[in-house]
Amino acid sequence: MVNFRLDGHRVLVTGAGRGLGRAIADGLAELGATVYGTSRDAATAQQIGKRYGTPSLSVDMSEPDSILELVDKLQSHNPGIDMLVNNAGVNIPRPAIEVSSQEWDTVFDTNLKGTFFLSTALAKSWMETSSVGSIVNITSQAGIVGIEERAAYGASKAGLIHLTKILALEWAPNRIRVNAVAPTFIRTEMTESTLSRPEWAVELLSRIPIGRFGEPEDVVGAVAFLLSEAASLITGHNITIDGGYTIR
Repeated sequence: MVNFRLDGHRVLVTGAGRGLGRAIADGLAELGATVYGTSRDAATAQQIGKRYGTPSLSVDMSEPDSILELVDKLQSHNPGIDMLVNNAGVNIPRPAIEVSSQEWDTVFDTNLKGTFFLSTALAKSWMETSSVGSIVNITSQAGIVGIEERAAYGASKAGLIHLTKILALEWAPNRIRVNAVAPTFIRTEMTESTLSRPEWAVELLSRIPIGRFGEPEDVVGAVAFLLSEAASLITGHNITIDGGYTIR
């Protein structure tokens, strides 16, 4: 069980100000990791820094220049980041026929493009110093099965699941592991607009064999496992945390 500890590791968690990101960051801190958390909002970033005793990190994940500034700031710390949780994400629930070009770009720029460029920037720094690295991407069951009103979101998460495999394949020789977890509907601010619709919530719940929606804490264990030495031979995998939603 010692292998599950993260003492001595420095982990970056994007979107750590609330909901799933905050729960993940708290859980990794409890396991001994030094947590660096980001937020798009500067005030929230300051609160995150105070919570974990690390620098305030404000970043817009949809902007590659903002991501590079973040990585430059992180590289000024010695030792630097050696683990990454790509949690920051955007969802704009909408029937497919109503999705605008701007909404599509908003979802993809954060969920897929931003994750890609942050991962590659950190991986490059790890390769330059021959460092071991571990990345966990937060995907979604919506990237595995079709869910109504999730055209842009589901497509971005499906892309992220496949991107996880490609990066894992390319970076394995550099001792950089890349994995993902795909949660079901987790009770957070992001899902509130969906789960607050009674008929929709009842329909979605009927698709989960275990019979309940997820809580942020349900995801923490899988993320910690994949980051840790306990998963040292695991790379390129996407673990579904869905209560059985994707069985069918």
